[in-house]
Amino acid sequence: MKKSLLAITFILSVSLLAIASTAGSSAYSRCKGCHGADGAKKALGVGAPLKGQSAAEITSKLNGYKDGSYGGTKKSTMESQAKRLSNDDISALADYISKF
Repeated sequence: MKKSLLAITFILSVSLLAIASTAGSSAYSRCKGCHGADGAKKALGVGAPLKGQSAAEITSKLNGYKDGSYGGTKKSTMESQAKRLSNDDISALADYISKF
């Protein structure tokens, strides 16, 4: 009984991770044009590359764009993008991008 419960828990955990990764990948498809497929591109020639940033950094920045408290001279582009994102979208994106 305990082995079955452990196996089911493991399978569900792996499945949830796969779903989160898929959600992040799907959401990132809207970001590729400016940030590049692997996050290494400077968006609009000025933004810092996403590649190498932690999930916490990305989450903080996206939330800042969303509430208008973060960004430079060209932040309006990111503000409009971030305002469309739910908290779950931001978490999935941050997790996905942090693995570049």
